[in-house]
Amino acid sequence: MSKPSDQPSLRWDDNAIVTLDQRALPHERRFLHLSTVDDVVTAITTLAVRGAPSIGLAGALGVALSAYAHCSQGSTGDGHEAVRADAHRLAAARPTAVNLAWAVDRALARLDDGPDAVLAEATAMIDEDLAVNRQMVAHAVQAVRDRCPQRSLRLLTHCNTGRLATAAVGTALGTILALADAGRVTEVLVDETRPLLQGARLTAWELAEAGVPHRVCVDSAAAAAMSQGLVDCVLVGADRITARGDVANKIGTYALAIAAAHHGIPFIVVAPESSWDRSLADGRDIVIEERADDEVTFYGGTRTTPLGTRAYNPAFDVTPASLISAIVSEHGVHHASEVSA
Repeated sequence: MSKPSDQPSLRWDDNAIVTLDQRALPHERRFLHLSTVDDVVTAITTLAVRGAPSIGLAGALGVALSAYAHCSQGSTGDGHEAVRADAHRLAAARPTAVNLAWAVDRALARLDDGPDAVLAEATAMIDEDLAVNRQMVAHAVQAVRDRCPQRSLRLLTHCNTGRLATAAVGTALGTILALADAGRVTEVLVDETRPLLQGARLTAWELAEAGVPHRVCVDSAAAAAMSQGLVDCVLVGADRITARGDVANKIGTYALAIAAAHHGIPFIVVAPESSWDRSLADGRDIVIEERADDEVTFYGGTRTTPLGTRAYNPAFDVTPASLISAIVSEHGVHHASEVSA
């Protein structure tokens, strides 16, 4: 019997992409059937589908939807131009996560071979992501063991990096689940991850599903938890990693890294090779998505600020390589000093 973390987060079924609507969790398990490129773009921009690897896979399948809509097998010309235009829209849906453009470009490269080839490439990426994540998690588990006390651990994580954010297994959360399976986790502190609560809604849901002890942590309480000895290691994912090893991840990650460094706590980033963008020298070159004011000025449909109040709402921040203990991919462990050298 497969574990919940091994169950695919999205699939191709009857000419549509089928995926959980992450906006509805944890209260409702609602599936979306995305049958057009517009559907996919909306799902990505509204965070119905989210997580860097997952939106990349959705984008690749979106290219397949476009190819079937505009091209017969082996056709060229206007149909191909329409698919390329759709691919551009898909890649631009969220600018910070490099996986999206990478996966869209990879699927688009098969367009000359026809829609079936585009779909085959996209579905192959789903299978590859599962294999990559298993390799990556094995390396990350060893990285944690090498840096932490040889006992059951208290871990802290931010946002959601489990199967919901990937094809299956997960990255940082996949590592936490593997450590829990080995009896090495006492408790997980889950940052709520404001303003959209991906930690409180999604990571807590995945941990509860797996039966792993956890508590939701107010974002601003994470440093206090470290000072009280409640954290042995911080594990996070990444949306883009530069050649120097600077990491863009969900807003709040940088503050966690500063606090972890101050308290001498290992700070480990777990992300696939597809999250690396070596065309960028350092974090200053990363485009940071800024999202709507009402994600901050409203809560549950109710305004929480005075009328006319604006918000600073970046979706991501950049953590310098100097604050990172290790970056782990399917290829192994990259030490910050080696990456930035």
